[in-house]
Amino acid sequence: MPTKNKFGAFAGVFTPSILTILGVIMYMRLGWVVGNAGLFGAIAIIIIAHVIAVTTGLSVSSVATDKKIGAGGIYYVLSRSMGIPIGGSIGIALFIGTAFSIALYLIGFSESLNGYFGFGMTINDIRLTGSIALVSITIIALISTSFALKTQFIILAAIVISLVSIFFGTSQFVPETVHLLPNNTTVPLEVVFAIFFPAVTGFTAGIAMSGDLDNPKKSIPIGTLSAIGVGLIIYIALAIFIAFNVDAEVLKTDHNFLMKIALFAPAVVAGIWGATLSSALGGILGGPRILQAMSIDKVTPKLFGKGRGKNNEPIRALFVVFVIAEAGILIGELDVIARIVSMFYLAAYGFINISYFLESWANPDFQPTFKIKRWIGLLGFIACFGVMFKLDMFAMIVALTVIGVLYTGLQRKEVKLQSNDVWRSVWENVVNKGLKRIDAKVDENANWNPNIILFSGQSEHQKYLLELSKTVSGRTGVVTNFKLILDKTNSKPPLKKTEQVVQNNTFKDLGIFARQIKVDNIYNGITNIASTFGFSGVEPNTIMMGWPKGLENSTEYAKMTEALLHLDYNLLYLDFDHKTKFGSYNTVDLWWRETDSKNAEMMLNIARFIIASQKWNKTNIRVLFVNNNNVDKTTIYSKISKLVEDLRVNVAIKIINNAVEQKPFYDLIEEQSIHTDLTLVGIPNYQIEKQTEFVLKTNQLFESIGSTLMVKAANNFNVLDLNFINQK
Repeated sequence: MPTKNKFGAFAGVFTPSILTILGVIMYMRLGWVVGNAGLFGAIAIIIIAHVIAVTTGLSVSSVATDKKIGAGGIYYVLSRSMGIPIGGSIGIALFIGTAFSIALYLIGFSESLNGYFGFGMTINDIRLTGSIALVSITIIALISTSFALKTQFIILAAIVISLVSIFFGTSQFVPETVHLLPNNTTVPLEVVFAIFFPAVTGFTAGIAMSGDLDNPKKSIPIGTLSAIGVGLIIYIALAIFIAFNVDAEVLKTDHNFLMKIALFAPAVVAGIWGATLSSALGGILGGPRILQAMSIDKVTPKLFGKGRGKNNEPIRALFVVFVIAEAGILIGELDVIARIVSMFYLAAYGFINISYFLESWANPDFQPTFKIKRWIGLLGFIACFGVMFKLDMFAMIVALTVIGVLYTGLQRKEVKLQSNDVWRSVWENVVNKGLKRIDAKVDENANWNPNIILFSGQSEHQKYLLELSKTVSGRTGVVTNFKLILDKTNSKPPLKKTEQVVQNNTFKDLGIFARQIKVDNIYNGITNIASTFGFSGVEPNTIMMGWPKGLENSTEYAKMTEALLHLDYNLLYLDFDHKTKFGSYNTVDLWWRETDSKNAEMMLNIARFIIASQKWNKTNIRVLFVNNNNVDKTTIYSKISKLVEDLRVNVAIKIINNAVEQKPFYDLIEEQSIHTDLTLVGIPNYQIEKQTEFVLKTNQLFESIGSTLMVKAANNFNVLDLNFINQK
């Protein structure tokens, strides 16, 4: 098999990058920048623009020395770091931007060529010249990438000769005074910066050739940073030279002054043409490789992923770039497109920087050989989006909207890579640090944040228990449902990742974690899970299950209950009315008595979560207090009102005087809550040996009223003072 032709740092990265950096802006606009901003202002603009270039170059170089870099340049880097949705959306945007930028370069070339030789300057003339130039560079790219890169050496030589001609030339426009600062009549510096900034966006041209490099991990850092550094030196040196040798007014009005001061004017013309053509050629080489890489990853149609020859040249993708570029040339007026394209590049650079920052901060496997400080990536990210906002907020919004639409589409398409993206590491890092902070600071008086272990069983009514568990856990609570598989013969537990984790749309839609395990005894299984599940910082604090009808005489159930009480869990038992279900989700009753001091506070917390849910947000909540000691109703009402107000729950309060009749507590509940959609009743402190009596009485209550949630609060709940005997 023939060996692929691979390129090193100079031919594969430095040359295409420096040719794009030293482009039309340097020849046609740098003088205008100096004339309007003054020397100091121009140097400041050059440095600020290069902050973005340098930080992004450093970030992408660091990422490149950690991961295997394949074809696709920036797309490959972002997709392997931040996942296909972000990498693909930025990749598509960059591909389109690269294709249209070819049209921009060739329109500039056509205007210069036609003007120099006296050809027609109408829009049709520009279109004709631009189309011929596009066909020419496309043919060069079709011949071979190697041939195309060799032609860039000729162009690079032309640019070097033109710069020598400029620096050794003589000026007839020497200023009397060098303008160091802008004056009041000049263009705003934001506009000047916007005109100059495209000069520094070319350093990724070499990264786009990553699939054709012999050693990307070595070539990309050396080639990219060298191109940025050389470009910075040339721009600052040329700005100083221009400021001291050409009058500011000439700089503002004459874009062709370099030809007039150069030692040999045709060399400058050759440099301008070489710069525009080389930039276009860089796009015609890099653009197809971005599309090819995305097609291989199934982001774009697979048709464009196939290449030709031993170097897998992206011929099909090249013709797509040709069509888009030709469309841009035929449009002729690309001012609006140019603004959007610039924003796409800035957005891409921003994401490269944040990709490096997140990788270095969160990914424990991130070990680049080219190491830089983490804050460099964050600085580059802030600089990119700060500049986007300052230059053109509307164009920034358009660019980010397009990227957002592409991101959403790729998420729905669910294109996945074999490797994990950085977001998993980010979330793991955030969770790890959060757990440590939570574990380090225990606040006994903090609001109840439910972490529920749910045993929902398996029945047609399971979904209602799941629904209520998620409702009472609130927005930030955690619910983990355990399915217990009774298996007394098989000693092998389910595989942890593939069998214990339950993938079910019902659980996924509700946001409930689901697990299944094998047990040889259901009650022992519940006790073991309650004793061991969870870890420091987010220990479960609540057990929820269905009410144990038919188990009133079960010693195993009694032993399990005793263990749960000993572990100091909050206990929630739901008796679900199969006929009425939760009714219309309109009424909730909370039943209090003097002995329910802890249960009462837990009920109010549950009520607060219930009314925050979508189905229960219009419900009416009542607190019903049984007054067995003939305490003044005003005193009780005032005290309960204050307790309710402190917990920010809007409720109606009803005092039931029971000192004379002394009706049983459950009889009062039957009278008052027979039509209530959900009733909350506290479980009193009782002896385990009296479980049978308690369960039987409670079963009789459930036959008369609708769905009921029995509540037993743990010791960490505050004691609400419901003893009003001494407050007469």
